Amino acid sequence: MIEAAFHFPEGFLWGTATAAHQVEGDNRLNDWWAWEQQPGRILRGYRSGLACDWWGGRWKEDLDRAAAAGQNAHRLSVEWSRIEPSPGRWDDHALAFYRDVLSGMRTRGIEPLVTLHHFTNPLWLSEMGGWENEAVIPHFEAFTRKTVAALQDLADFWCTINEPNLYAYSAIASDDFPPGRNSIGAAFRVMRHQVLAHAAAYHAIHELQPGARVGIASHYRGLTPHTGSPLDSLGVRMQSRLFNQLIPMALQDGRLRFPIGRERLANVARTQDYIGVNYYSTDHVSFDLRRPGELFARRFYPQGSDLSEVGMNANVPEGMRMAIRWADSFGLPIYITENGIEDESDSIRPRYLALHLHQVWKAINTGSPVRGYYHWTLVDNFEWERGWTQRFGLWALNPETQERIERPSGKFYAEICHENGLRSDMVRRYAPEIAAKLFPG
Repeated sequence: MIEAAFHFPEGFLWGTATAAHQVEGDNRLNDWWAWEQQPGRILRGYRSGLACDWWGGRWKEDLDRAAAAGQNAHRLSVEWSRIEPSPGRWDDHALAFYRDVLSGMRTRGIEPLVTLHHFTNPLWLSEMGGWENEAVIPHFEAFTRKTVAALQDLADFWCTINEPNLYAYSAIASDDFPPGRNSIGAAFRVMRHQVLAHAAAYHAIHELQPGARVGIASHYRGLTPHTGSPLDSLGVRMQSRLFNQLIPMALQDGRLRFPIGRERLANVARTQDYIGVNYYSTDHVSFDLRRPGELFARRFYPQGSDLSEVGMNANVPEGMRMAIRWADSFGLPIYITENGIEDESDSIRPRYLALHLHQVWKAINTGSPVRGYYHWTLVDNFEWERGWTQRFGLWALNPETQERIERPSGKFYAEICHENGLRSDMVRRYAPEIAAKLFPG
């Protein structure tokens, strides 16, 4: 039998991604902990609790697993509310904790990518209006300066804000995340403040670390017209401009392009050193006059889609290639900062992983400057408003006992990382149903 392989460039970053609130546990200082206490906010009434108990020290064993699996990179976030529990009061213990984690990564041969804001806010910031209040900009800059100054000898790769587009939609335009404003107008204000806060943080980081790499992780949602109708194509363009394009384009040229007007912002243009892409799935889009709040378009997965267990994500690897082509337009290095699928039984994840990495490999070999891939996620964690109902981990977690069990996809990803590529024998063992598709003949 002929064997074949798709190898990645030397020095390619293979990692996983996590977020502080989802793995640390027992943080009562942020808006998400308070949100979890409100009835009906989290599916089935779940709470984060100890999460993965990283604050209690179990990050060490999880990073041991990552290093043994051949991962040479990890994306994590620091928790603003722990570092600054009240305005202008800094917690040296929290900063020492993050120094320990970053030092532990370096010791294990893992390069850190540090995210400064991953959905959670200090309670004191929420009480003053959160990201709707323009005062968030100097507060975020001060937090950035304090954090980077404390950690800069251990990290020089920064993500200022994770998925600002998804945060504005989930927390402000709808009620999935705190504060649940349900206001499109407020969401536009928040996006403006996010852009300005990112730019302030970008300049602050480069003042402290001239050689740092700084960017955002943007949630790219694949959108494709359901039919050949020009109206379906119009729906795709309108939704993509607002969700996928608005913030990254503003950071590229300093111009915010809202549906209700445009604004040129000072000191914002060219404040990305790389493009971070979080890609999960692709929706079909159909024009629908009954949905003015969604720009007259309906998003859905068509019948017959390769769906995850709970139907949240469809396995559409072609969307990864679409996302990378979109990122190419910025002319910057590209990192896949999140990609994964919820799958407790591990029945879809192996083929999802192989098919998406194949698309990344194809993009690299046609000239796209993709430098790394971070799988979401290392170990099952608390998935925001969906609680513990969705399992994205390469390792399964029992949150009651804190027991970890490696899934087959964890073993598969370890082989990929060690090989720096995807071999035909790996695919036959872990995802035999797609072997002939990836390696015909």
